[in-house]
Amino acid sequence: MPRILAVADEPYPGLPDLTTARPDVVLSCGDLPWDDLERIVDVTNVPLLFVPGNHDPALTPSPQGVVWPLTIANPHLVDPPGPRGGTSVDGRIVDAAGLRVAGLGGSVRYRKGPNQYTQAEMARRAKRLLGRATRKRLRDGKGVDILMTHAPPKGLGDEDDAPHEGFEAFHELVRRLRPKLLLHGHIHPYGIPRPDRYLEETRVVNVIPYRVIDLDG
Repeated sequence: MPRILAVADEPYPGLPDLTTARPDVVLSCGDLPWDDLERIVDVTNVPLLFVPGNHDPALTPSPQGVVWPLTIANPHLVDPPGPRGGTSVDGRIVDAAGLRVAGLGGSVRYRKGPNQYTQAEMARRAKRLLGRATRKRLRDGKGVDILMTHAPPKGLGDEDDAPHEGFEAFHELVRRLRPKLLLHGHIHPYGIPRPDRYLEETRVVNVIPYRVIDLDG
């Protein structure tokens, strides 16, 4: 039974005692300072998987050029953007702690900046992710256990204002992947508990500021 420490959006001081939580994997759903995530990795010494939020820097070069400084001759020896010790799951499928995790970061586009997408753009990203998950399942027979996103599915824990609208494409993605959990951030509870929701059999969890979840394998 893997234990998950899921975090998003609110800084490190609000977390539980990491020495007693004893997670098997840390999942970050975005908009946390990278040095806070590095501190969590240092204390827990377990894999960290993350997706970016709309306030995070871009993780890939933009069409205008590279977004992080390449300071040595060989760019392959330069760490890409992201917290030290972490693995980006944005648009990818990653196995860790016995779990298969898929991820899609970012929010609905509401201004200029990285990690923001229109509904149509996210639908295309979700379709590509589904293809990757399907190919992996055909190879080894294992499905996706957890879908990590920054924004929630539309109509499931999102808000009415444009920056906090959820993504329509997540509904079909969940129906096709059938993960046990969809973990997201982006929607701040401001002290008011946000109840878990269900999309068919998938439990949808707003993890802000953190959730410790024992997932029955």
